[in-house]
Amino acid sequence: MNVLALLRHPRFSPGSIENDRAIMEAVACRLQAEGHEVLMMQEQDWQGEKADLVMTMGREPDVLKELEHSGMRVINAPAAIRTCGSRIMLGEVMRREAIPTAPAYGPHGYWLKRADACAQQEGDVVYARDEAQLEDCKRAFRQRGIDRYEVSAHVAGDVVKFYGVRGTGFFRCFYPTDDGRTKFGTEAVNGAAHHYRFSLESMHNCAERLAEAIGLDVYGGDCIVRADGTFCMIDFNDWPSFSRCREEAADAIAGKIKEMNTLKITIEGSGEV
Repeated sequence: MNVLALLRHPRFSPGSIENDRAIMEAVACRLQAEGHEVLMMQEQDWQGEKADLVMTMGREPDVLKELEHSGMRVINAPAAIRTCGSRIMLGEVMRREAIPTAPAYGPHGYWLKRADACAQQEGDVVYARDEAQLEDCKRAFRQRGIDRYEVSAHVAGDVVKFYGVRGTGFFRCFYPTDDGRTKFGTEAVNGAAHHYRFSLESMHNCAERLAEAIGLDVYGGDCIVRADGTFCMIDFNDWPSFSRCREEAADAIAGKIKEMNTLKITIEGSGEV
């Protein structure tokens, strides 16, 4: 099998360029060890090269469009990446699938997030302590040319990051305040984790259900776990860096890709369409 591995443009990897490359390289190494050929490049350097399968972290709209019409199998699917990149589209799917999310109003402040694209820099996701500060933050967004944004109430509780590979059973959770790894430092608003008890199975089921609805195979996200053990999902992303569980994740992703290849061979060999 010939595999094309597309790395994310640096502007979509704020603070994570090396970690994003590392997970892609780890998957590539496993596929190469099985005898598959892997060509790796930045998404902006792709010139239409063909492959049996494309694994991409890319988010460039033009690249996604070309991949979508290339006739190649792509993981993650361009349409799924596009949905994750729009908080408006993602929010619609989450509501349709009854995924627990943060309420619109609450007594602990608000979060303002750009809705037209994934966060690309500090300031794309900001906390406002009250409605007056929220209006100031909105004005700052508009001054930056961001007129599509999402507002949700702050939820008190533990920030839990999760990582998964759909349909493989791989699902891992971590507390970012435990190891201090953070992209923009927004976890500090919730403070150090209390490690409230919650159902890992329920969180996994919610994540898998959302991934299935979107069509996303390699995913990650964030939840807030309240003191009573209930949780709400506040973010869902395509192909995270898996820096906290890279080796396990690479095994699961490579296994998923090999399974997809086996399925294709079986279908083609049987003459089914």
